[in-house]
Amino acid sequence: MEAYYRRWPLGTHERVWLDVLLYSGLRRGDVVRYGRQHVRNGIGKMRLEKGGDQVEVTLPILPVLADTLAVGPCGDLTFIVGKQGKRFTKESFGNAFKDACKAAGIRDKSAHGVRKIAATTAANNGATVSQLKALFGWQSDSMPALYTAAADRERLARESAHRLENAQRTSIPAPKRKVRALRPKDK
Repeated sequence: MEAYYRRWPLGTHERVWLDVLLYSGLRRGDVVRYGRQHVRNGIGKMRLEKGGDQVEVTLPILPVLADTLAVGPCGDLTFIVGKQGKRFTKESFGNAFKDACKAAGIRDKSAHGVRKIAATTAANNGATVSQLKALFGWQSDSMPALYTAAADRERLARESAHRLENAQRTSIPAPKRKVRALRPKDK
């Protein structure tokens, strides 16, 4: 992320691409359709491509994303556009994003990888399975459970590590066995 941000500062198409992906959590096919027409009073709402437009997500525009969108460049109907100001197909956007990653010195990264980063970040920051489902448009618990399981394990370990200490010595120590010295005749 740091390498990408160094290479693509505010005011570049590539910065808009990453920030919209990262702070919306949308899939590649949805992010290329997402635009101002979906946002009212700082809240974006859109039906997702996957699931046959049956799932609607609510996408609050976070301050960091609002700053990026204010600087742009963005399109008229979609936030994410190519260098000529035209909409991407999901395939052409995926290719352009990979090229932007390579130009930043990042190899083998994709738009879907940014969605994983967003889900991991939300889970690590305490998002529940239900919250992840709402944010990412997942309908079953299986995907968000993958992210929360790892986050919960780390959080629970951090919260419970102090239990390994026996500061008050509440357990009874094992009796010390007397070890007798070997005498010459025992050898």
